[in-house]
Amino acid sequence: QGSRGPLPPLLLVWALAACAARASEITFELPDNAKQCFYEEIAQGTKCTLEFQVITGGHYDVDCRLEDPDGIVLYKEMKKQYDSFTFTASRNGTYKFCFSNEFSTFTHKTVYFDFQVGEDPPLFPSENRVTALTQMESACVSIHEALKSVIDYQTHFRLREAQGRSRAEDLNTRVAYWSIGEAIILLVVSIGQVFLLKSFFSDKRTTTTRVGS
Repeated sequence: QGSRGPLPPLLLVWALAACAARASEITFELPDNAKQCFYEEIAQGTKCTLEFQVITGGHYDVDCRLEDPDGIVLYKEMKKQYDSFTFTASRNGTYKFCFSNEFSTFTHKTVYFDFQVGEDPPLFPSENRVTALTQMESACVSIHEALKSVIDYQTHFRLREAQGRSRAEDLNTRVAYWSIGEAIILLVVSIGQVFLLKSFFSDKRTTTTRVGS
């Protein structure tokens, strides 16, 4: 609908950053006796980081395995609640990482992972130059780093909040079932006492009648 002018400098920086580095953040359900794998095309020499955490389910643990395009295992951990692994791709190809809940027979899990491919580019094209940054550029870099830390903290606290909410809901469900069970037991005991007392007085009345006759 008509030509548009060039992108503003700040938007251009964001666009370049999005092209230079990729990050996948996914939260998914992992059923019991199940295995879920993900694939990522990575170029040789690219630095990557895999972070994961089990949010809900059982003992909050899961098996994790990372393989390169040749099937060589780069990372393997069993029954981990959370972990982080950083590596540099040794060759071009499709890398595979899998989460397994096959050791669990009846408990499904909720798993969060963050897979970062590549490093963040410099905020300014000339950031790595020999000369010092200007005061404005230094302030922008500091703000950029602070915002990245804020994002990491927000993600961390969201995961903790989700985990705490899951535990609270599970505890609330157990308390509700326990209360229902106690109410049923109390009702059965009360009815049993009524019938026991009724039979006791009935037998006493029968015995008194026999003695009087």
